[in-house]
Amino acid sequence: MTRNAYPKPSRDDLKRKLSPIQFEVTQNDATEPPFHNEFWDNHAAGLYVDVATGEPLFSSLDKFESGTGWPSFTRPIEDGHVVSKSDTTFGMTRNEVRSASGSSHLGHVFDDGPAPTGLRYCINSASLRFIPVDRLAAEGYGAYARRFAAGTSASPPPAATVNACATPKPGEQAGCEATLDTALLGGGVRTKAALEKVPGVLEAEAGTTDRTDSVRVVFDPKQIAYRDLLDRWASAEAVDGPKRRVVFATSDDQRDTAEQWKSQAGATPHTKDVVVRKGDAGSFVPAVH
Repeated sequence: MTRNAYPKPSRDDLKRKLSPIQFEVTQNDATEPPFHNEFWDNHAAGLYVDVATGEPLFSSLDKFESGTGWPSFTRPIEDGHVVSKSDTTFGMTRNEVRSASGSSHLGHVFDDGPAPTGLRYCINSASLRFIPVDRLAAEGYGAYARRFAAGTSASPPPAATVNACATPKPGEQAGCEATLDTALLGGGVRTKAALEKVPGVLEAEAGTTDRTDSVRVVFDPKQIAYRDLLDRWASAEAVDGPKRRVVFATSDDQRDTAEQWKSQAGATPHTKDVVVRKGDAGSFVPAVH
């Protein structure tokens, strides 16, 4: 298919079609948190396409384990589907990559990848839709099926974890920087429902952290500060009771902010019995539906 077979929908249509985090990444150049995204450890055989337009972008045959927490590929599926431009955000000079038809922000490309290209395309899961091999023909991508004829093993891809994002040199800034943040807050499905309505919250998921009912929240710090998110969480009518009023701080900055927030608020009904604990986003276990 030619590139014009993948027209870009209007911004309003994309807001309706995409999830909040997909829209923020593809249309507003955000970067999702590492290790807690859909495809970073997906080892199935298939095709990755632009979530906004359906344009083919990457193949699982070129995917490898980079240690960065984001899907990583050695090359695009074909020439012309992925374009790059200079990006000087965060005080770094990097090469941003976008889809050719829809101009969706995908991620960045680095020259520290494995053979055969020496390149590492570090891509946001939120910019991708995955189509398994057995669905390619049904979804209009049958021409790509023969690429997988040699085998569709779901074994882990080869690892190449020495790179500027996973293992930056001493004194150097990591080459990858998430612009979205993750909060772990006590609560159940009612708390999740309340937090989903907060402006700046892109995703909320109920589950457990260290065997405590909790909600994993992906939020945009440019739209809502962590302290303000704590206010909204604590005052929400859906907060599920004192046994669940736990803040799992996923970084030192979050811990300091949460402790200051709690001490400055005093023993108000909203903050009474709140406990601040050190947490790890990796310890969150989603609820089984």
